[in-house]
Amino acid sequence: TAAQLRGRRPTLAEGGAMERPRLLDLFCGAGGSSVGFDRAGFEVTGVDIRPQPHYPFQQRCIQADALEYLTAHGHEFSAIAASPPCQAFTAYRRRGAGVGENYPDLIGVTRDLLRELGGVWVIENVPGAPLCLPAQLCGSSFGLDIRRHRLFETSWPIFSSPECDHGWQTPRFPQATNRTNLRSTVEVGVRRIPLDIQRRAMDIDWMTREELSQAIPPAYTRWLGEQMHTARASQQTAGLPPSPASLDAGPN
Repeated sequence: TAAQLRGRRPTLAEGGAMERPRLLDLFCGAGGSSVGFDRAGFEVTGVDIRPQPHYPFQQRCIQADALEYLTAHGHEFSAIAASPPCQAFTAYRRRGAGVGENYPDLIGVTRDLLRELGGVWVIENVPGAPLCLPAQLCGSSFGLDIRRHRLFETSWPIFSSPECDHGWQTPRFPQATNRTNLRSTVEVGVRRIPLDIQRRAMDIDWMTREELSQAIPPAYTRWLGEQMHTARASQQTAGLPPSPASLDAGPN
C-alpha cells in the first residue's frame, strides 16, 4: 500500500548497494533544502513551478505545480518536505500599508494534502507563519555566520531542537546601510556583500545572490532529515500505519 511504501526502511538494491529512501521536496527553489536532505541519506526529488537551472540534482528536478504533483505522486515517496511561499509572512509584509498583500498563503492547503497522505512530512516557513507547534532552527546552532531563523512543522513530535547560540557571533561583518555598527552575521541577498562571503555563510556554493536570499541552509534540513529517519523507524517498529502527530491540531 502507499502507507507501507512511505514507511519502508532502506533496502539493498541490485548489486548490494543500500537503497536510499525517497524524499519529495516541494517548492524546492535552487535546492538548499534538498542538499541537506541528501546529506542526511535521502534520494531527493525537487519540484518547483519555475525553472531551476542551478538545482544540484537536475536528473530529479521537475518543473510543475508543487501541489498538483503532491496530489498525483506524493504516495510514491518515503518522506515529504514543503516550503510554501513565505512572502505573506515576512518582516516586510508585517510593515503594513498593504505591503505583500497579493502574495499567496499556501500553508493551509499544503498541510491538508500532507495530512491526507499521512507518513513523515515537514513544512518550512518564516517566523510569523501560521505553523502548528513548530521547531525553530537558527544558523548559530550549526556554526554558520547567519541566524536566519526558520520554523518547521512536522508530522511527528520534535521534543528537542538545537537552541540559538548567538553568543559566539561577534561584530565583524559590514554594517547595514542604515547603521554604523558592525554586524554579527552576514547579510544575505544584498549586492554590497561579496557573493563568496554570502555563500560561505550559508554553506551553499552554487547559488546566485537572489537564490541565496530565498534559500534554506542545508545544515537545517540535514538535521531534520536525521530526525525523519528516526520517525520512520519508530513508525515501522510500532507496526502501525504512518499517522501525523499534528492530525487534529493546527491553526483554525
